[in-house]
Amino acid sequence: MNKPNRTLLIVILGLLSATGPFSVDMYLPGFPAIAADLHTTIETVSYSLSSFFIGICVGQIAVGPLLDRFGRKRPLLIGLTLYGLASVGCALSTSIESLIAFRFLQALGGCVCSVAPNAIVRDTFPADETARVLSWLVLILGASPILAPTAGSYVVAHFGWKAVFVVSTLFAVGLFGLVARWLPAQPANASYSLRPGAVIRGFVQVLRVPTFTVHMWITALASAGVFAYVAGSPIVFMKLYGVSEKQFGGIFALVAGGLIACSQLNARLLQWYSSEQLLRVSVWVQMLCGLALLGGTAFNALGLYGTIGLLVIFASSHGFIGPNGTALAMTSIREGVGSAAALLGAMRMGAGAVASALVGLFFDGTALPMAAVMALGAVLSLAVLLGGRGRVVAEPLTPAHKSA
Repeated sequence: MNKPNRTLLIVILGLLSATGPFSVDMYLPGFPAIAADLHTTIETVSYSLSSFFIGICVGQIAVGPLLDRFGRKRPLLIGLTLYGLASVGCALSTSIESLIAFRFLQALGGCVCSVAPNAIVRDTFPADETARVLSWLVLILGASPILAPTAGSYVVAHFGWKAVFVVSTLFAVGLFGLVARWLPAQPANASYSLRPGAVIRGFVQVLRVPTFTVHMWITALASAGVFAYVAGSPIVFMKLYGVSEKQFGGIFALVAGGLIACSQLNARLLQWYSSEQLLRVSVWVQMLCGLALLGGTAFNALGLYGTIGLLVIFASSHGFIGPNGTALAMTSIREGVGSAAALLGAMRMGAGAVASALVGLFFDGTALPMAAVMALGAVLSLAVLLGGRGRVVAEPLTPAHKSA
């Protein structure tokens, strides 16, 4: 692949990966306006966020086998079409119930954009380049939490909350054009069976590869800590520390910027160090940072700037964990790449959903629940890393989906 085509492909894959975060971060500033317009409460509006996450988790599991059966391009085009139509439905919603339903459908369409890029990277790039390419995707993906809330605030303030979903529709149309014109078509696999029993056996086959399973859990548990931060940080900073919405946006951008910067540093360091080495060090750093955050919070020893500093380090370490863990998991798979990518995404989102729920469930008016869940995710991630040592050997999968 020549350099221009390679760069364009990476940009397209990065934009596809950003669809999910963009769909969340862009409309968050519109919660008060949605609640007022639909005559409901902000708490009820948050169910539209929950329905989106449920759709992403369920959809990723369902779409993985479809990517293995029909290739990557056709499911992507169908998913983007559903995402765009559901976005129109969101914009036309006149009740909170219809908004919740259309957000679920939007997630079902958008979930293809979360799964397919990992599978396409695995298909297209050599194993020794996978982690580097995934680091570049994080650069585009990581721009969402920095740019989307600001853009969403502007759109809501000047055009109303429905305009956010008009932007989502236009985003889907643009991506559809890029995918249709520039994404290489992968051949369909007619021998891949979509019968329920065969699909289940395919997932089991993937999970039987120790290298994949170990790194899936490492990245999922590390991601849980980041999700706990996202869920708890608005309350911690705006209510406990009393920062303004604008200041909170700056803090959020700073933390996200650390993650992006380290993902790019990761791409450079891969010239001299292996993915295994970088993953090992970053998991240890995240664990130590998580424990420091927990201890400092428990004894009220951090303050605003100490908390921000540890959160930047914690999130920055994920700029190494995410790309390297994903690369090590995906390069161990020879058959069922789409199913493997789906399992990675669903497990990551599932762990994040549990972490977010735990932060809310145990919230006691302090930052302790957020810090505790972050530390727990980091400690468990390290435990899997240490416990999986010796089992991590790349093993090709044998075909499991041959039609009868």
